[in-house]
Amino acid sequence: MAKGGGKASAKAQRDAAHKLLADNRFARHQYEILETLECGIELLGTEVKSIRAGQVNLRDGFCLIRGGELQLHNVHISPHSHAGAYFNHEPLRTRRLLAHGREIEKFRVAVDQKGLTLVPLNLHLKGSWIKATVGLAKGRKLHDKRQEERRKQDIKDAKAAIARL
Repeated sequence: MAKGGGKASAKAQRDAAHKLLADNRFARHQYEILETLECGIELLGTEVKSIRAGQVNLRDGFCLIRGGELQLHNVHISPHSHAGAYFNHEPLRTRRLLAHGREIEKFRVAVDQKGLTLVPLNLHLKGSWIKATVGLAKGRKLHDKRQEERRKQDIKDAKAAIARL
C-alpha cells in the first residue's frame, strides 16, 4: 500500500505534473485566439533551470515558420544565476518549437492566406517536459477589446447577482 493516502496524493502529483510556468495574458487581450497547439520547445540546460524558476517573459514573443520549422522569437529567458557566463545562454535567442509537420503546414497556410498571427500563450510542465502552447490569433481592434471587457463584466455581475439570492 502506498504512503500518503491515495486520492489526495495522486491529485497533488497530477497538479505538479501540469504546472503553469509562464502565461501571456497580454496576448489574450490583444488577440482573439482561434486555435491552439501544444508543442515541445528545444532548450539548453540553463534555460530549463531559469524557466522552472519562473524567470521567463512571453509578453513580446511571437512565432514564425521558416523552412518548415516553427520558431519562437523575442521570448526573454533570464540567464541562470548559478552558472558562469561561458555556460549560460543568450536571453533572447531564437528557439525551435517541436510539432508535427502537418500541424506546422496547417498553421502556415492560415498565417499566409488569412493574415493571422502565431503567438506564444504559455509555458507549462507536462510530466517532466516543458511545453509551449502557441495560439493562432487574429488581432483585435479597440472596439472589440471594449466589447470583450463589457461581456466579461456582465458575466461577473450576473454571477454576483445569483450569489446574492
